[in-house]
Amino acid sequence: MNFDYTADSRALQAQLSDFMADHLYPIEAEVNAFYQDPANRWQYWPGFEELKEKARAAGLWNLFLPKAYAPYSPGLTNLEYAPLAELMGRIRFASEVFNCSAPDTGNMEVLAKYGTPEQQEQWLQPLLDGHIRSCFLMTEPEVASSDATNVQTAIVRDGDEYVINGRKWWASGAMNPHCRVAIVMGKTNPEAERHQQQSMVLVPMDSPGLKVVRPLSVFGYVDSPEGHAEVVLDNVRVPASNLILGEGRGFEIAQGRLGPGRIHHCMRLIGMAQRALELMCQRATAREAFGRPLQKFSSIRQEIALSRCEVAQARLLTLDAADQMDKKGNKGAKDLIAMIKVVAPRMACQIVDRAMQIHGGMGLSQDSPLPGFYAAARALRLADGPDEVHLYQLGRHTIKQFS
Repeated sequence: MNFDYTADSRALQAQLSDFMADHLYPIEAEVNAFYQDPANRWQYWPGFEELKEKARAAGLWNLFLPKAYAPYSPGLTNLEYAPLAELMGRIRFASEVFNCSAPDTGNMEVLAKYGTPEQQEQWLQPLLDGHIRSCFLMTEPEVASSDATNVQTAIVRDGDEYVINGRKWWASGAMNPHCRVAIVMGKTNPEAERHQQQSMVLVPMDSPGLKVVRPLSVFGYVDSPEGHAEVVLDNVRVPASNLILGEGRGFEIAQGRLGPGRIHHCMRLIGMAQRALELMCQRATAREAFGRPLQKFSSIRQEIALSRCEVAQARLLTLDAADQMDKKGNKGAKDLIAMIKVVAPRMACQIVDRAMQIHGGMGLSQDSPLPGFYAAARALRLADGPDEVHLYQLGRHTIKQFS
């Protein structure tokens, strides 16, 4: 394993780090305060568009797209992108500035890989340009969606159209005022083989019968302006040409979409955890209790030392998974993807929790990024498949390998 970064990746890391130091860290508190005000929900902080233009002009745009989809992006490998995603993970809104936010990243990959030229022209190009946003509708409240074959939303062919009926939730991005299209997963043939019943279809958000019912919160965080929504589809009609790849190909698309998405989340979690570790160290140096600095307490040093070990371990596992994805594809790296998807959110939760404890009351308040980090990390133990599913599949594959 050789995890030395290429010259291109190192140059982009330095450029991205400088951009964040110059433009993002100085406004972090202002942006967070803007979104903590209920009056500003589902609106963009006024300076975002200017920041995006600066990022795009600097070439820090669509960094996640692999080489096959250049010239939309620099054409980085997963291994080259990993440290960039880690840097973006240090500030929760940073990925948005560089057009590298979920669920748009996954949706763009789906359209780039599986979309028709017409679908790409209508939806992919505006997404690549950052002119619109999108959402992904798979999870349903009435079934255990950790098993994606359970989804019950019906996608029924009627002449030159598909008619869609169902209820979805945790539709990340659906509250965004710029969200224009959803990728919806549902069943086109309930009688087919279990993994060939599902299909994916493009549904414009202004389609008659599509209703955003309510936003959902995570520990009180609504993640404005993207949000997570409950959505009802009531006899929604779309052209048959909106189907992606073909009937019965939905599960195949989902597997292709979720592989990169899972590791992107893990890359960002490394950034959250690394920043939490740095904040821990700064707090331990600056704060005194019982007549001496916190850094003098053995328990504090142990917490910091363990946190550094755990961040480094998770980072190496993430890089290994990224490297194997580049060499063997998503399927060839599936065990490593499952491993890091379990390890990274748990690690981040634990380290952020330690950082909050060392910060005392401030660590729980809006004056710190730590509560937002914790909410994001805890949610990611469920998003893109709960720990239990990844552990089950990883255990099964491991037993087969060594029995």
